[in-house]
Amino acid sequence: MNIGILLALSSALSYGAADFVGGVGSRRHSSSQIVLVGQAAGALVMLVAGLLVPGRPAASDFLWALLAGLGSSTGGIFLFRGLARGRMGLVAPISAVGAALLPVLVGAVLGERPGWLVWVGVFAALAGIWLVSRETTSDRPARTRGALVDGAIAGAGFGVLFIALDQISADAGLLPLAANQLTGAILTILAATCLRQRWRPSRGVVGWGSASGLLGVSGTLGFMVATGTTSLGVAGVLASLYPAVTVLLAAGVLGERIDTRQRTGIGICTLAVASLALG
Repeated sequence: MNIGILLALSSALSYGAADFVGGVGSRRHSSSQIVLVGQAAGALVMLVAGLLVPGRPAASDFLWALLAGLGSSTGGIFLFRGLARGRMGLVAPISAVGAALLPVLVGAVLGERPGWLVWVGVFAALAGIWLVSRETTSDRPARTRGALVDGAIAGAGFGVLFIALDQISADAGLLPLAANQLTGAILTILAATCLRQRWRPSRGVVGWGSASGLLGVSGTLGFMVATGTTSLGVAGVLASLYPAVTVLLAAGVLGERIDTRQRTGIGICTLAVASLALG
């Protein structure tokens, strides 16, 4: 199996765990507080790592990192707000499909021409993601409408994040990722102010936000390295399998029920990964 596929899958694991931790924390604190602390923690870790392992970043790498920070903060705020409104899987389908589709479309525009087996895996993964994380009949309509809006904005944000990370050069090192996280933190403050959300961290939010942020930056690092060895479209789809991880953690830790539709979706996602690996 291509190392890029393994790294993209590890990215999905990290993002899924980050969303679970952030979603639980957002039920106790403002989603903006969680995202801000997470972005700040990630920026600090990447800054130290970038100074210890210097690269050769160009000005364009930092510009792409700024755009990635915009996507990351937007996706995080609206995803966590959606997760805090109800079941863990309520907002995930739209966000995940949006995050997967944008890199595929941009990759095609940039000249990526994957084989037919890869396309089978891509479309199977999209269907699986939707089944894994779509809302159940027990969710109230008002919550469903809010989740659709939150999910659409979050998906666009994460799609921009994936696309921008792919444009950072391989020898840029980790300092652009520190800039990405710092940009996300600043934009989180601005967005929270516009949305009239609390963003100043309290003592209780530090643990939730830091854990979510460190898991998230691990996913970001894994994704950026993955795009160096596999296509943007494939890496984007695999990283977007994170709802399966979130749903499984919600079931195991919070006792949320996994219905037949979600089990089917997880099975389809598994077959999609095999298809992408063989392609």
